[in-house]
Amino acid sequence: MTVRSIDVSGWADGDTSTRAALAAEVDEACRTLGFLRLTGHGVDPALFDELLDAWQRFFDLPVEEKLRWVDPDPGNNRGYAELASERLAYSLGDEAALPDLFEGFNVGREATPDDDPDDEWRRLFSPNIWPDVPGLREVTLRYLDATAGVAATLLEIFAAALEVEPEFFHRHVTRDLVVSRALNYERRSPADEAADGQLRMGGHTDYGVLTVLLADDVPGLEVQRDGVWEPVDMPPGSLMINLGDMLARWTNDRWVSTLHRVVPPPVGSNGTARRRSFARFLEADPQRVIETIPTCITDDRPERYEPVVAGEYLMTKVLGPRTGVVVDQDRF
Repeated sequence: MTVRSIDVSGWADGDTSTRAALAAEVDEACRTLGFLRLTGHGVDPALFDELLDAWQRFFDLPVEEKLRWVDPDPGNNRGYAELASERLAYSLGDEAALPDLFEGFNVGREATPDDDPDDEWRRLFSPNIWPDVPGLREVTLRYLDATAGVAATLLEIFAAALEVEPEFFHRHVTRDLVVSRALNYERRSPADEAADGQLRMGGHTDYGVLTVLLADDVPGLEVQRDGVWEPVDMPPGSLMINLGDMLARWTNDRWVSTLHRVVPPPVGSNGTARRRSFARFLEADPQRVIETIPTCITDDRPERYEPVVAGEYLMTKVLGPRTGVVVDQDRF
């Protein structure tokens, strides 16, 4: 599938016409597919390799070692998720979904001493669990710091595209969750064949505002357009951006949150296969009430959604696949 590649290097110092052209290009990509490939983002590609290699060292550990890093409370959204422990398609109400064949590890923003101890959303800022893999925590934090700038630039471009004040989105993400997930899709031997209809990651949409995805250039990611699944490639050095359900809702479906999945990658000559990725999810502050952006309401597109509290919306989506509960699609 042709995902639009957009060079954002000209945004920071661009003149009015340059910025307007870039905002229009992003708007078109968000309207038509909700996926865009980012170049000119300013992050050193060497950091990409360093990050994926560090997490590979963790995923290469014996299973019993990795299980030490499981958080017993799925609501904390931290730690290790073992193979076949989730069904992402449950988030869309698919009761027939088989367990997904991926391993994951979540880290996120932690509570600070200044946070209100009585805040009902404080549990979403749980302490991180860091495996004792040399260099892993350090490189992960460097990568998250670097991609925070990428997300900030995108939010400014989004504001321009939607004709709202430049700080509109920034005001809603001052205390966002910044949950990130390292992912490992691996077929270690011919005996690891998936069951009929079983996927590395079942069809789902992302839940929040936007996702910054880093992945090695191994086939597997597919998006659905007009009912047809089509592969998406990840050229080295690029970052994939896709929109989440909350942003689609926020924009009154002017912009789309697209169904996507990960299928088993091609099998190598020795019967093995592996795909590595790292997804950084940007969510709104959990206490924020998300209401339709006024510029997205027109005579042809009247307001479609009631306001929702961001944290409640997000956790309903997150917990379903992890606790074996099919999400009620009529709830929101």
